Amino acid sequence: MVSSGAFNYINVLEKACDASWMRNSAIANNLANVDTPGYKRKDVDFETYLQGAVSGGLSLDDDIANADLDALTGTTYTDYGHVSYRLDGNNVDIDTENAELAKNQMKYYTMLDSVSQEFTRLKSVMKAS
Repeated sequence: MVSSGAFNYINVLEKACDASWMRNSAIANNLANVDTPGYKRKDVDFETYLQGAVSGGLSLDDDIANADLDALTGTTYTDYGHVSYRLDGNNVDIDTENAELAKNQMKYYTMLDSVSQEFTRLKSVMKAS
């Protein structure tokens, strides 16, 4: 993490990428346990923390600049722990997990592209100076 105002968006995108990576691991674990009796699917909550960190200010730039990056982390939780789709108590649906995996991978690569674009912008500003 870089502590310069020029890197505020990059720092937040880094945290979002970390959470997306955590979600990818949780989904992979869900898929690995699709046939494990009593297993409950896991997911990662990051968006709630991000929304709380970047709302309420006068502008998005100010919100990003003032975001507490240490508090901006994903947390793993048991999703619908009281619900089971099958008699064995497992609540993992393989089709849903595969769709969530594809969605998460698209988000992850989009965020990586955004980080790359931010560095390209910084590079062009430094060349112009």
